[in-house]
Amino acid sequence: MPEKRSSAGEVFEKYRRRLGAFIARRVPTQEEAEDILQEVFLRYVQTDALNPVSQVAAWLFRTARNRIIDHGRKHRECALPEVDEETGMISEIADLLVDDDASPESEYLRMLVREELKEALDELPAEQRDVFYLTEVEGFAFRELAEDTGIPMATLLSRKHYAVKHLRRRLADLYEAFFTC
Repeated sequence: MPEKRSSAGEVFEKYRRRLGAFIARRVPTQEEAEDILQEVFLRYVQTDALNPVSQVAAWLFRTARNRIIDHGRKHRECALPEVDEETGMISEIADLLVDDDASPESEYLRMLVREELKEALDELPAEQRDVFYLTEVEGFAFRELAEDTGIPMATLLSRKHYAVKHLRRRLADLYEAFFTC
């Protein structure tokens, strides 16, 4: 027997709280969050009437994320992202990677961040990527790397500097998409 489709009211009741919290964490005021939430559910009703949505939660959160991005583009007066001076990572992105939240939206965001980070690292020259990986992931000190490789410490520092600069630039787009107002 085919699965019974949920009514728009049932979908609203089921996802209103989680989706509202997801949106509220990403926009500056509760009023803006409510406006976006209403717009997302209105679009859901309109879309589902023409072409039934099979993955309701994924559709709702993706649409909410897109509306938040559009909203952020209209309100550019947001604070600049905080950057961890040691790693060069944008704080919110780094926090997301180690967050214990297992909600579907957090898992989805972590997956996107990992993909973007991997792509950004793959774009680096091997020397820069290796120094960044060895110091940030493996925990090697520059002095230790210099002794092991015979490469001057100043060269290693320079390579990491360029890697961090590239990652900041690349991850700034990700930051803007997910963490700005």
